[in-house]
Amino acid sequence: MITTLIYLIIYLIVIGLIFWLLNYLIDAVPLQDPFRRIAKIALMVVAVLIVIILLLGLLGEGPGLRFPALR
Repeated sequence: MITTLIYLIIYLIVIGLIFWLLNYLIDAVPLQDPFRRIAKIALMVVAVLIVIILLLGLLGEGPGLRFPALR
């Protein structure tokens, strides 16, 4: 169980860094306001869906990512 939580924390840190970088890139690219807002909303929706899939994998339900400790 400890290894599963460690894997979950590592995945969340890596995903958080990737989405932080993408959010930074959205701000750095000169987009008009409606397109920037749509891009940020889409990025947050994808981030939430990935976290939900990770948590489902932790529970062993659905199409979630299977953690090595649960095999």
